[in-house]
Amino acid sequence: MKSFLKNDSGATAIEYGLIAAAMSVCLLLAMPYITTAMTTKFNKIGSSLKV
Repeated sequence: MKSFLKNDSGATAIEYGLIAAAMSVCLLLAMPYITTAMTTKFNKIGSSLKV
């Protein structure tokens, strides 16, 4: 029983899962701002290339 209570190998997998979930949420929240900035930048580059 003592060795079962001391075993924390599953905790590492849970921690990685929580980190991945947090990163996913952050990316989903930031994506609209990133795409807007990139669209603006590419449109600016495209309009400067027109001859």
